[in-house]
Amino acid sequence: MKHKNIAAIFVFVLASSITFFFSCKKINEATTIGGDLIPVVDNVNTFDTTLDVLAYNDVFTNINDSSTSSYTDVQYLGQITNDPLFGKTDARMFLQLKPVAYKHAFLNRPDSLELDSIVLVLSYVNTYGDTVQPQNVRVYEIAQNSSFKKSAIDSVFVNGVWEKYSYDTAYKYRQNSITYQNPGMPLGQTSFIPYRLNDSVKVFKDTTAKQLRIKLDNAFGRRLLDYDSSTVNGRINAYSSDSAFNSNFKGFALEATGGNSVVGFSLTGANTKLAIYYKDKGNNRPQADWDTTVTYFTFSTALSASANYIQRDYNSTPWYATAGDNVPDNDIFIQNTPGTFAKVSVPGLAGLNNRVVHLAQLIVEQNYGGITDSLFYAPPSMMLDAWDPSISKFRTIPYALLAGSTGAFDYTTFGSFPGNSLNDAGQNIKTWKFNLTRYVQHVVTGRLPVYDFRLYSPTFVRLQYGIPSVQSDVTANIQTISPVISTIGRVKVYGGGNGALPNANPRRMRLRIVYSKI
Repeated sequence: MKHKNIAAIFVFVLASSITFFFSCKKINEATTIGGDLIPVVDNVNTFDTTLDVLAYNDVFTNINDSSTSSYTDVQYLGQITNDPLFGKTDARMFLQLKPVAYKHAFLNRPDSLELDSIVLVLSYVNTYGDTVQPQNVRVYEIAQNSSFKKSAIDSVFVNGVWEKYSYDTAYKYRQNSITYQNPGMPLGQTSFIPYRLNDSVKVFKDTTAKQLRIKLDNAFGRRLLDYDSSTVNGRINAYSSDSAFNSNFKGFALEATGGNSVVGFSLTGANTKLAIYYKDKGNNRPQADWDTTVTYFTFSTALSASANYIQRDYNSTPWYATAGDNVPDNDIFIQNTPGTFAKVSVPGLAGLNNRVVHLAQLIVEQNYGGITDSLFYAPPSMMLDAWDPSISKFRTIPYALLAGSTGAFDYTTFGSFPGNSLNDAGQNIKTWKFNLTRYVQHVVTGRLPVYDFRLYSPTFVRLQYGIPSVQSDVTANIQTISPVISTIGRVKVYGGGNGALPNANPRRMRLRIVYSKI
C-alpha cells in the first residue's frame, strides 16, 4: 500500500507550474473539436501548452454507487474467471415471465392437457470475453418470501422525447438480497459455448437464431398447467390476476459457473420467453390424434420485475492495493458499471492568468495491455464530472457538458466517445479528448473555481446540472451515454504520473491548452 508523500506532491505541483510557464511551444497534437476555428499556433499571437495532472485509482462501493439495472439494459449472465487486469466477475440474472393476459387458461381444457416439455428461452445479444470457453447455467425458482416485484417509475430520453418506464430501484448491481425457493434443487441447467448462440435452432414453431434454451423440470411445467383461472375441481386460482400469479410463482434466478465471459441477453427481445409445450388429448381421443401446441409466457414491461447482480473481485489485481490512497498513479484502471473510477486534478489551473482560451482538452490515452485487451475491450464511452465542495456533490462540468433543447446532454461534443489512434508500437488504441474549453475560460477569468474531476464509465448519469451564480442547480434525469451499456468494457489508461519531471511519458493524461494573450 502506498503512503502519503506530501513533500513529493509539493515538488510535483511546483514543477508543473514551472513546466507551464516555460513550455509555451507548439505541441503537435491533432484535435477534431472546432479545428477550423482554432488559430494557428505561431508562438507569437497564439500559444500551445500542456498542464500536467494528478490521477488516483479508486473503486466504487455500495456506499458511493447506487446504480440500478433496468429491463431496458442488456442483462448479463456468466463468470469472468481470469482477467489479469480486473480480476473476476460474477453476473446473475433475475426475471419474471408472465402470461400475455389475465385471465389466462391453457385452451380452457386443463383436464385434457399432457405436458411435453417446458423450456426457458433467452434472447442472445452479445458476449464480452472468451466466446469458446463453455459456461454452465443453473435456473432456480425465486423464493416466495422475496420481495421481488416491479417497484418504481422514472423517465428516460428516447428518440428525442422523455418516456416513462418502470424499473426496480431496490435491485442495485452491487447488491443481491433475492433468495431461492429450493437452493439445492435447480429447475433446470445446461452448458453452452457462447459463440454457438449465433446458430439457428429447429424446434416446434421456432427456427430463429440468437437464443439460449434451458430445459426445465417437467414437474415444474405440470405445476403451471395445473394452475387455472377458475376454481373448478379445487384448482389454484393462479391466473386470475397478476397478483395471484405472483403469489404462486415469484420468478427465475439464473447463475453460471466456469467460462471466462459474461453473456448478454435482452429481456424484451422476441426470443425471451417461457415455452410450455403440451398436447390436447380432447375427449379421450386416441393418442395419435392429440394436438401439439405451445403457450409462451413473456417479459411484461409493465408487470415483470428484473434485476442484474454483478459482483466484482479485484483482490488478485496488481492495481487494487493502490486504490484510495493519496499518491498519484502512473496507470489508471476504469471499468464499466459497477466498476472503478479515477480522481483527477490539474494543479496548474489555479496559476493561470486571464487569456483567451481557444481550446482546452483533457487527453486520456489507452495503455495497451496485450491480447487480453481484445477479449476484454475498452468501454464505448466515459464520463468526466466535477466535485463541487460547496454542495458536497458531483456536478456536470459547468459550460463543458451542456443539455440541448431536448434535455439530452451532448456527450459527443463533450468527448465521452473515444477516437482511434496508433501508439508507438503501431497498435490501435482508444483516446478520449474531453472538451473543457469554456470551463477553463471561465476559470481564468475568475468566474468559476478550479474543480477536481472524476473519470469513470457509467451506465447512466444523474447529476447536479447548473452553473454556479448563473443558473440554479437541478438534478438531471437519467441520461443514457451509449447504446451499448452496463457491465461490459474496461481499460487501462495512462495516469498523470510525474509528468513535469524529465523524461515524462508523452502519452500521460494531460490538459492541453491553446490560447492567446490579452
